[in-house]
Amino acid sequence: MTQAPYGPTTRTYYSQRLRLHYVDWGNPEAPPLLMIHGGRDHCRNWDWMAERLRDRFHIICPDLAGHGDSQWSADGNYFMAGFIYDIAQLIHQQKLAPVTIIAHSLGGNIALRYTGLYPDTVKALVAIEGMGPSPAVIAERLGDGIANRMHRWIDERRQAAGRLPRRYATLDDACKRMQDENKHLSPAQARHLTQHGVQQNEDGTYSWKFDNYVRSFPPYDMGHDEVASLWGRITCPTLLVYGKESWASNPEVDGRIKHFKHGARVIEYERAGHWVHHDRLDDFTRDVEAFLGV
Repeated sequence: MTQAPYGPTTRTYYSQRLRLHYVDWGNPEAPPLLMIHGGRDHCRNWDWMAERLRDRFHIICPDLAGHGDSQWSADGNYFMAGFIYDIAQLIHQQKLAPVTIIAHSLGGNIALRYTGLYPDTVKALVAIEGMGPSPAVIAERLGDGIANRMHRWIDERRQAAGRLPRRYATLDDACKRMQDENKHLSPAQARHLTQHGVQQNEDGTYSWKFDNYVRSFPPYDMGHDEVASLWGRITCPTLLVYGKESWASNPEVDGRIKHFKHGARVIEYERAGHWVHHDRLDDFTRDVEAFLGV
């Protein structure tokens, strides 16, 4: 199918009284593919993947609440349940089910839980480092006690309330910060991600689009056993992706793979950190195409 030579179309939808943004890559007659970004990221981080898959899928990439061009929460609260609801609303409103999902980090966590909640609505799932902290890290956090976690959260929110968005004098300065976060990025990748990830202030400086409050993780969430029970409800083909240079724990090593009662495949990439879809784009695209059979 011949594709138009232009990029995605900007669209909006509403969820929890917020105006949320997404981009639509066209080709609506094709099967739907939802791509969900990670924390402090934005929907245009999927552009390279979307360009390669747009001829075979109807690709939709949302900005999560508090990220990219989506509205910020009025009270600065960003809970997993709310993110899951927003994705459920997008799939429901746009009638995307059954949908294929590719998601990264926070987006992968959301996608895994959503798929466990609504297994019949997901055709296939690729989650890049989306299972969250390892069991050892979770146990350490829980061992800290709710009082300490609440104290830490209150302190973090006070700091966020008094923190002004960092301003960069030039786009190049912001690009350097982007490359400092991920040494595997090429200069072209860093500039693309930065251009779509910043807004220019009235004084000519640049600031990241995401709400600083997304840095503050809530002191409580679904219990680990509850999350694992959702993984066990996933019935679609599932691919779990990891970079060997990342902080994330491989579920085949830490034992979490056992919770996928219907099976899940794990791929781990050399020379890749947390952003596998950027660090090993060609190999990742090839493996996703093979996994999805396209």
